Amino acid sequence: MTDFLPDRLFVFPARAALIAASLCLAAASPALAADDAPAASQAMTPAPVKGEFDDQCAMGLAEGQTVKTDCAVNWTDTDGHIYCFSSEPSKEAFLKDPAGNIKKAKDFLASNQAAVAAGAKDFTEEDLNKRVQEVIAERSKDGAFVFHDPKLDANLNLLFDNMKGVRGMSGYGWFANAIFHDKDEPKKQYAIDFWFKPEGDKLTLMDIRVQKGPKQDGDSYYMVTRMPVAWWWLPVSEHPGDAEVVRGWHVMSAIHNYIATHKDANGDLAVKDDKTGETIPLEFIEMHQPIRHLKKDGQYFACTDFRKPGSTDEYYDIDFWVDDKSGKLEVNSVKMHKVPVQEDGIWTQVPRYTFDGMDFDVTN
Repeated sequence: MTDFLPDRLFVFPARAALIAASLCLAAASPALAADDAPAASQAMTPAPVKGEFDDQCAMGLAEGQTVKTDCAVNWTDTDGHIYCFSSEPSKEAFLKDPAGNIKKAKDFLASNQAAVAAGAKDFTEEDLNKRVQEVIAERSKDGAFVFHDPKLDANLNLLFDNMKGVRGMSGYGWFANAIFHDKDEPKKQYAIDFWFKPEGDKLTLMDIRVQKGPKQDGDSYYMVTRMPVAWWWLPVSEHPGDAEVVRGWHVMSAIHNYIATHKDANGDLAVKDDKTGETIPLEFIEMHQPIRHLKKDGQYFACTDFRKPGSTDEYYDIDFWVDDKSGKLEVNSVKMHKVPVQEDGIWTQVPRYTFDGMDFDVTN
């Protein structure tokens, strides 16, 4: 099945627009829905053409992102100029209004150039790759990159193989995807996401998540997409629409940003139990969909899984409530929805409240 990231993918951050990943990465979207099956490798022959915008996806630029392509998918205008695309759906969308999209692409590039001229840091693929290597070095022990996988509640000892690609999402940061293999079993490979946000001329690490993990098939292994997928992959499967419409991944990004910026030195989030008054440090495991929207007051909320550090069985269901009253999506309340209770030696989750009587709809 198609991988999430093309072999030559690099997206710079955009100031002018939100994401058009649904178009320029549309070929990757099936990986969101099912496990990746082993596939025979196919040789890719670069197209012997040179496109406008340094072979970047023209539709991506029109929608505010930069995606490097091999120009295998292209279109020639009546004036002889060649435009490149990273997928057929991207090309189809572009051709609905070629002149308008060309202008948008040029305006976007001009805005980026103006921002750099004004002193904004122009981060490059090399900057992101270097930052990933710094994180690996900081967290390595005995020659292996040590990553605590919250899903498995285990330390993975990994050896770096190669960078798969880097993406930037306007206002959300940069996402570098790297391939590793298990220190003791080279066949067991992992695709790891590194999420960075800019702070001046630096890239601050926000979180590290497993995007794909190994699945055994006889004596071999292949990588499968871990579910639920991180929010930064969800735009891949969306069709572009009104940028002002709040989508589920917008809410999820606000929640994840809250968790990342409120963690303590151990990487845990302190959550207050409204019933007992106790504040408990908890380890973030994953976030669930769907995202719900209350019709009455306009708030959004999502359920997340956390675990008590040091315990393998004490799981908490934590709800994050989000609104945009400040002009942007922000977490305004964190509540314990379900708490672990031990009964006859078995840990179960007991709800503190229900959603009975609440009128809400689902935010895709």
